[in-house]
Amino acid sequence: MVHTTIQVSKETREKLKNIGSKGQTYDEIIEKLLEIRQKVMFFNELDRISDSEEFLPLDRI
Repeated sequence: MVHTTIQVSKETREKLKNIGSKGQTYDEIIEKLLEIRQKVMFFNELDRISDSEEFLPLDRI
């Protein structure tokens, strides 16, 4: 695996530390945050669709 270096402020580094668990790498913490973001985006899209479309409940089919 190729590694890179990214610059973050000390404040951001501390926030990452607080999000992670003991022993987690910054890479693992960032990966976890990206997964959470994907889930949030998915549910936001579901909300948008349900607000803008008409659906039949499955029990009515």
